[in-house]
Amino acid sequence: MAICGISLDLLSMLFELGREHHPNEFVAVLREQGGIIRDLDLVPGTIVGEESASFFLDMLPLDIHQAGSAHSHPNGVLSPSPADLRFFPTVGRYHVIVGYPYTERDWRCYRADGSATLLEVVE
Repeated sequence: MAICGISLDLLSMLFELGREHHPNEFVAVLREQGGIIRDLDLVPGTIVGEESASFFLDMLPLDIHQAGSAHSHPNGVLSPSPADLRFFPTVGRYHVIVGYPYTERDWRCYRADGSATLLEVVE
């Protein structure tokens, strides 16, 4: 299914996760419902640190609604790192990065190839 937006509630939750984990990164798997990214899964065994967050791919839930990933950049840089670009294609099509200070302006979405894309924020 084509993704056309992200829910405001989920985006708010991503900002809160960024604030709670700061100065460490967090990472989560995004799920869509009806073409809108509305939910996330926190993967068991996730490893977090100040410069990265990772999980084992075999710990991902089996789900046909997996849309991509979300993670934080505590340094506030909203562009993907080389490690992000290697990770994106393994998890899905859409990847959200939220950055410090985790306000409504501090996020970007990228496709699996690393190209920036716009997602409409929906209620």
